[in-house]
Amino acid sequence: MAIGCENSIVRNFGGKMIIDLPPGEKLIEVTWKNDDLWYLTRPMRQGEVVESYTFQEKSTYGNFEGSVILKETYR
Repeated sequence: MAIGCENSIVRNFGGKMIIDLPPGEKLIEVTWKNDDLWYLTRPMRQGEVVESYTFQEKSTYGNFEGSVILKETYR
């Protein structure tokens, strides 16, 4: 499935999507703009550890809740 399609499905119908960030990049911010997922990264500094983040929707009625897991990796 193309990543653009997966964005739209998770955003509009719920589910889970996993994104492996580029090696050596540290996540700063993540947000949606329409069906597009945007994330801000910076170069990982020496001594920083890799982390995983869950960007999760909490809907009013609990239906179609989606989540995006962003994973950092070392270079």
